[in-house]
Amino acid sequence: MAGHDSSSLTSRDEDFPRWYQEVVAQAELAENGPVRGTMVIRPWGYGIWELLAAELDRRIKDAGAENAYFPLFIPESYLRLEAQHVEGFSPELAVVTHGGGRELDEPVVVRPTSETVVNSYLSKWVQSYRDLPMCLNQWANVVRWELRPRLLLRTSEFLWQEGHTAHATAAEAQAYALQILRDVYLDTMSTVLATPVSAGHKTARERFAGAVRTWTCEGMMGDGKALQMGTSHELGQNFSRAFDITFATAEGGVEHAWQTSWGVSTRLLGALVMVHGDDHGLRLPPALAPAEVVVLVVRSTPEVEAQARAIVEGLISSGHRARLDARVDTGFGRRSVEWERKGVPVRVEVGPRDLADGIATVVTRHSREKRPVALGEVVGTVSELLATVGPVLLAEATAACRQRTTEVTNVEEAIEVAGSGFARLPVAAMGPAGEDRLAGHALSVRCIQHADGSLFDPAMTGAPTLEEQPDAGDLVALVGRSY
Repeated sequence: MAGHDSSSLTSRDEDFPRWYQEVVAQAELAENGPVRGTMVIRPWGYGIWELLAAELDRRIKDAGAENAYFPLFIPESYLRLEAQHVEGFSPELAVVTHGGGRELDEPVVVRPTSETVVNSYLSKWVQSYRDLPMCLNQWANVVRWELRPRLLLRTSEFLWQEGHTAHATAAEAQAYALQILRDVYLDTMSTVLATPVSAGHKTARERFAGAVRTWTCEGMMGDGKALQMGTSHELGQNFSRAFDITFATAEGGVEHAWQTSWGVSTRLLGALVMVHGDDHGLRLPPALAPAEVVVLVVRSTPEVEAQARAIVEGLISSGHRARLDARVDTGFGRRSVEWERKGVPVRVEVGPRDLADGIATVVTRHSREKRPVALGEVVGTVSELLATVGPVLLAEATAACRQRTTEVTNVEEAIEVAGSGFARLPVAAMGPAGEDRLAGHALSVRCIQHADGSLFDPAMTGAPTLEEQPDAGDLVALVGRSY
């Protein structure tokens, strides 16, 4: 950040929002764009996003979806076809009224999400039960005009994937929405981001505009606040009726399709910072590190450079993303701090003195431990270390989340503890009035789940929303203050 001493970071405990901004800047993840609310994602940040996108994309394709691309500009009239949808998005819309030097016949919206434009084409492509299920995904940018932007977390333009599907029955659509939630989102967040998340469904107040049910992944950040990390929506037949997506059934009848939509965004990079970062910068799980290992030349001699290059080649041959840092015209201390800020999981330092002793110094970022390792054992040692980083980060984050999650029995207790963590409140003790009371304290129900953390199964009752359940049973509301 301009004017800030780059050799130090504000402590997380002292000022979490400032610490976050400093890490995003000093780790070279992103910067503010020239238009308020926009951002520039720098190469290091984009490298993380590419690795994450590849992991998500593989899982999305394994779930049977195919990638496509739909236009950035959407006729305003399309959004008006689904009443709840346009009402939900109206405050965030960016609308183009002029193009090519003249006023447009019809204003066009810069996509906030693509349900409407995708469904206008599904109405042409879906004719028969044989065309179903139709499962599409697109990687794109979207625009939602933000009043209070924050880099990577809330920006007027961001990158994401959005899936859109059509199915022959409500049960198939629900099963698919949950498959995406579990096999794509929860799996990626746990095994790739090394981040614990709570999954459940949203209340009517928090539901996606136009959905009958929203399933969500909620993460706890380092300051105890919640971040909605991904959502998967059951749209019922709301959009298929609005856009006339009908299909001929096997029995010869005609029915409207049942649909889902789902997405995660570059907001996950912000989560990565806030969940794993420490007072020295970012800490990356190896799966998302553009460089898993950096080999630093402490002081250059031909022998040292040759050894450093040999280590890099050995690491690459072993399947790791490794880089050489031989920029000896820049001080060694400054370079070490730079890679530490960026969260590189392991650093290997090689200098003339190390070489004379037949060793290299191996530094593990998450624990900041240094150890001398014999030159012949560096590649094997680094490989072993890298395998431990993700699980350790996940265990640390899980312990921190558990420590700041409190079981409560009533709304007043929830208000007391949810400002700095999660409160788990029995749904039976909350009710609609309780949710209003929470909202008055800037708290919200992040999700509804069973007391053991498992997902509520609406198929057992057939009711589309929690509000229609006569008995909440053992359901709990996860209450928190959110980003």
